[in-house]
Amino acid sequence: MSDEQRYPVMRSKVDPKSETFQSNRAGNLAALEEVAEALAKANGGGGEKYVERHLSRGRILPRQRLEMLLDRDSYFLEIAPLAGHAMKGEVSGSSVVGGVGVVSGVECCLVASEATVKGGAITPISMLKTGRLAEICEQNRLPGISCIESAGADLPKQDQIFVPGGAGFRHLTQRSEARIPTVCLVFGSSTAGGAYMPGMSDYVVMVKEQAQVYLAGPPLVKMATGEETNHEELGGAEMHSTISGVSDYLAEDEMDAIRLGREIIAHLNWEKHGWLCPRPVEAPLYDQEDLLGIASADIRVPFDQREVIARIVDGSRFSEFKPLWGKTMLCGWGYVHGYPVGIIANNGTIFSDSANKGAQFIQLCNQTNIPLLYLQNTTGFMVGKQYEQNGIIKHGAKMINAVSNSTVPAITIMTGSSYGAGNYAMSGRSYCPRFLFTWPNHKIAVMGGKQLAGVLDIIQRDAAAKKGIEVDEQKLQVAKMMTEKMIEDQSSALYATARLWDDGIIDPRDTRSVIAICLSAAYNAPVEGTTSWGVFRH
Repeated sequence: MSDEQRYPVMRSKVDPKSETFQSNRAGNLAALEEVAEALAKANGGGGEKYVERHLSRGRILPRQRLEMLLDRDSYFLEIAPLAGHAMKGEVSGSSVVGGVGVVSGVECCLVASEATVKGGAITPISMLKTGRLAEICEQNRLPGISCIESAGADLPKQDQIFVPGGAGFRHLTQRSEARIPTVCLVFGSSTAGGAYMPGMSDYVVMVKEQAQVYLAGPPLVKMATGEETNHEELGGAEMHSTISGVSDYLAEDEMDAIRLGREIIAHLNWEKHGWLCPRPVEAPLYDQEDLLGIASADIRVPFDQREVIARIVDGSRFSEFKPLWGKTMLCGWGYVHGYPVGIIANNGTIFSDSANKGAQFIQLCNQTNIPLLYLQNTTGFMVGKQYEQNGIIKHGAKMINAVSNSTVPAITIMTGSSYGAGNYAMSGRSYCPRFLFTWPNHKIAVMGGKQLAGVLDIIQRDAAAKKGIEVDEQKLQVAKMMTEKMIEDQSSALYATARLWDDGIIDPRDTRSVIAICLSAAYNAPVEGTTSWGVFRH
């Protein structure tokens, strides 16, 4: 059977000249502009003053260190670039830069301390971000490279960092035990608890006359023991390279450290443990530029996810599963940059039949070791007497059970709304997809702002009626408006990404490339499905 027969070509019905298309395009471009402004701020590190100070010391900026580590003309998929955005006490990016890229031909997870932000001090959000990057290393079996120049924990916030932060060192040793190498390039200070970062890495490179690694600096040593010492003899790069043995390589300068880092990765002779025979890549038949006009800028307006899939999969070929049943859950198979993928997409509210369809499809993909791609745009599960009596809870639970126990790699893209338990059924953050990215139109909450405010309004009226008192209509209306505004603000894509509810906001036009990078990274680890599931309630 030919590819054409197995994977029919999708036919697009999009009209780029329509008013809806043009309105969506304008709205999504405006949202992307807001994201770009936030990214520019994050890319600026601690600001012009501190960037200039860093450069005046003859040092390379953190992002440039990563760029020099990466292979020429290769990709870098940044993770959580807007962590901490608009949060009190945090800066956009949260003093850490990290992502997935190619070094010496090997896909790696790279992390760099943003030394221009409080000397690279660790904050509660940067701790979460670093933890997320470590998770990506572990789940996808990616070698890790850390570029360290950090003042350690942000001491005024130590109560939020100290106890949970220790897990980072445990994860380092566990990755080593799992034969996932870690390389630590020390460009500056790595003190106190941070000294264990190089201490627990597999390979350590320290920059001469710059790197300082010690449990306690000269002032603290003097306070504790009365001993007089200096930075170099206590924890300098040469001391650790010639006396203590904490350092494996002494770099002459930063460029030499980067060269040594690339050399270490090159001699790993790294091999992917997943499937290694991707098919020849076919470009989609339809322009990815169209995605700006397809995605609803107003998420209350539905759009057909088939049009999204037609611009993501190779050759716009898609084999749909159960096309005549459970129509609000779109399922089927395709390829992205030669990698096979099973796609589950929302075309509306989740009903019992669509939940059952999704659960069965997840089982089928696990049976054949095919990764899953979730395209989220849902208001959640259908509610009402009829649907409750028909068992919407047990059918929804069946799909959530399948999502929870599935073992093939999962990638989630939030293409619109993500409300209620629909977030769980479509592999939201708490269900540990390998990667999760959002479009700028994305909204996430228990329910929409109007609905939530309306529910609270009804509850308050019922409570007043039970007490036999009249409600203050004006006061109730003001409270309703304030609640709606609060929920809308807390549902935005920028609000969510600041708190690491996702791995970043992407331009819809980049979706195919992002998915391909994620799939390629996932195949560093074995791709194996399961036939073991929890109890399905029938």
